[in-house]
Amino acid sequence: MLPALANAHDHARGFRNASLGAFGEPLESWLPFLGWMPPMPPYLCAATSLARSARHGVVNVLVHYTRVQGGLPYLEEAREVGRAARDVGVHIGFALALRDRQSLAYAPDHTVLARLSPAIRDAIRRQLASPALPVAEQLALVEEVAAACADYPMTVQYGPTGVQWCSNALLEGVAQASSDQQRPVHMHLLETRRQRQWADHAFPGGIVHHLDQLGLLTPRLTLAHCTWCRPEELALLVERGVTIAVNTSSNLLLGSGIAPFEEMQRQGCRVAMGLDGLALDEDDDAWRELRLTWALHRGSEFRPALDAATLWRFAAVDGRRAVTGEQDGGGVIDDGAPADLIMLDWDALNDDGLWPDHDPWPLILARASGRHIDKVVASGRLIVDQGQVLTVDETALTDELHRRARHAIDRDSAGIQAWRRTLTTFSRELEAFYHHQGHCCG
Repeated sequence: MLPALANAHDHARGFRNASLGAFGEPLESWLPFLGWMPPMPPYLCAATSLARSARHGVVNVLVHYTRVQGGLPYLEEAREVGRAARDVGVHIGFALALRDRQSLAYAPDHTVLARLSPAIRDAIRRQLASPALPVAEQLALVEEVAAACADYPMTVQYGPTGVQWCSNALLEGVAQASSDQQRPVHMHLLETRRQRQWADHAFPGGIVHHLDQLGLLTPRLTLAHCTWCRPEELALLVERGVTIAVNTSSNLLLGSGIAPFEEMQRQGCRVAMGLDGLALDEDDDAWRELRLTWALHRGSEFRPALDAATLWRFAAVDGRRAVTGEQDGGGVIDDGAPADLIMLDWDALNDDGLWPDHDPWPLILARASGRHIDKVVASGRLIVDQGQVLTVDETALTDELHRRARHAIDRDSAGIQAWRRTLTTFSRELEAFYHHQGHCCG
């Protein structure tokens, strides 16, 4: 028996990377591929994703809701995501994606549109460069969702998508609203080398220092990635009590780099595990994510850099704080701790065991995966038994989601294929834009 795991950064998408045709793309040219799928029922997308998480022993998930399905008014869509969390039996952090600039690249939209070929320019302008809601309306929507979803197991959060996509006015508004409401904030930061270059140009005094001046750096903030953070920036994050969600597989699969995990540990950062919807085998297996992080950052030869306690805080403790917004005593088995538990099939995990007193931790790091999970308990409720989700029919939900997606594609095959070709062309032209124009065109 172990405490359940936590996923400190995800998006609860219904379809995986390779199915969207985006495998092998770097982040900047990968993002357009997320937009060609027709709207799907938000309940199905969220329930199938959260059921996979539960089956792999994750009962706290941070959902940065950056992909609105759009078939329902936003409040109803948010409630459908909350209903999915309740039905599956997990707790989610629901961070509303907030943005108000640079919707196409790390440059003003008019600059990017001017560089696009005439064949796709108008379609991209219509579909992807629409004006954002005023700052006050975006912030008010967060509170409306919180009120509408109060009866669901979800902690509603402010979710600015990233500094490159948010004006100072929006970030200042988030900082003030978070202080007023004591509501958590979740945001991407310095995921890729291109974002590092853009940040150094846009904020020569330092992007992390800029966020601190805006009042964003508090213990209520979780920053996803920080792959390109520098030591002095990490030191400031530690001083302010910020949580960092490291997404090892996602960064590798998108070619974004390897987070400075060892430096984060040396500085004393609070670091949590995120899967980002891009676990190594596209299966949301948090155990393989844990093993990959350990393999990359364990140290060399006789100089180990990670111990069991550090890895466990990463996998089960600090991520809960990112999801719930508080340190709730979870991630351990103790009197009074939250009853979020995993029971592993020890006979399957230790099928070649030679010693009756074998330490389980090396076996877990060496070979544990979702297939070794027998039971999952969330808030004292059995939600997985014999490796199967009990609370919802995961297979039926997945089949229904796939059926609806194929039906929608068949119903408007010509239109969807045309839009898909447009987005593929846009992705290639973005690649050329970044390669030749860089990040700082005005």
